[in-house]
Amino acid sequence: MQQNARLWTLPFVLLILGNGFTFMSFQMLIPTLPPYIEDIGATATQVGLVTTLFSIGAIMIRPYIGFLLESQTRKKLVLIGSLSLLLLTMVYPLTQIIFLLLFLRFIHGVAWGWSTTVNGTAGVDLVPRSRIGEGMGYFGLSATIGMIIAPSLGIFIFQNYSFNLLIMISAVLGTVGFILFSLTAFRTPEAVQKTSIKDTKFSFFGSLIDRNSWYPAFVTLMTTFAYGSIITFLVIFGENRGIEHIFLFYLVNAIMATIFRPLSGRFYDLKGPWLLILGSSLIAFVAMWILVYAHHSWMLALSGGLFGIGFGSMMPGLQAWVISKTTVERSGVANGMFYSAIDLGIGMSGILFGSIAQMFSLELGSVFAMSSFFFLIVFLLTWMDYKKEKTLTGQM
Repeated sequence: MQQNARLWTLPFVLLILGNGFTFMSFQMLIPTLPPYIEDIGATATQVGLVTTLFSIGAIMIRPYIGFLLESQTRKKLVLIGSLSLLLLTMVYPLTQIIFLLLFLRFIHGVAWGWSTTVNGTAGVDLVPRSRIGEGMGYFGLSATIGMIIAPSLGIFIFQNYSFNLLIMISAVLGTVGFILFSLTAFRTPEAVQKTSIKDTKFSFFGSLIDRNSWYPAFVTLMTTFAYGSIITFLVIFGENRGIEHIFLFYLVNAIMATIFRPLSGRFYDLKGPWLLILGSSLIAFVAMWILVYAHHSWMLALSGGLFGIGFGSMMPGLQAWVISKTTVERSGVANGMFYSAIDLGIGMSGILFGSIAQMFSLELGSVFAMSSFFFLIVFLLTWMDYKKEKTLTGQM
């Protein structure tokens, strides 16, 4: 393919917009569900389970979705996922029983695992292979731009109005996303169109793991282990330290990620994943340590900005790295593995660090300090693969 192959088509634009509204609907709940469930009597471990059970649900469904993506048209799968997310979001205010909320969170994870896998694969299908880094960078921006508004708005509504109002607004955003997906003309690869579900054999592990893409997926797992502690505990951390304007972390984070992601996508297409991941992991490590010592809003904003540059540049690069290792037919499986790595890292992080914090009565700044070292593991793993690749190509 030519480097100037057309990227911006109407279906790609509609997919980005629909994905953006879906992420806005979802991201409003990310920082607010942990403090909400804590307010109604949950322990630190149960707060961690809010993230962990969600991730388990997403991971369990993704092999089956990867299997379906080998033979099913994209639009049907996208609409099922979008509608499921919308309906489940509207159920949250119906109970304050912690057990039921945790079960609902698990089912919500199943719907999220379905939706993110098929949406991401639909994005891959619409992007020229020669511009995969740039294209998935822009696709990732649909989530990032949603993060500019949704977490900040969600925290503001939760702290100043009510959880029920938050759910109503989240449902409206999800409805807009569903409508936009309905208007999108998705592209299903020819090989997939020619394949019947009867011609494919389901294997849980075969649909969970793509052997060619496992290494960058493992790097993704380590990356999100650090991020999981922020998702789960940032709002509680800010409230415990008496920091005002906690939303600034998410706001500045998303703004900086929006600015740098197109640049990082082009850098990936020119240079590959290694230098991008190496530099970004160090920036994210520094951002985490600024958060550890944060006692003022401006420090949260600074940490969020650096985290947006580092983590925000890494994620589309990691996704493009995963996809580049596999075939078109297996892109759904590889994409599902990428998102499962994200959910597994976030889920394990939530329950592990929540349990450690409760067991040793740790201040949450110490939790962020521990989790930050996973970015150094990411640096080391990427450097090892970089050296291996250069050796194989005779450039070292």
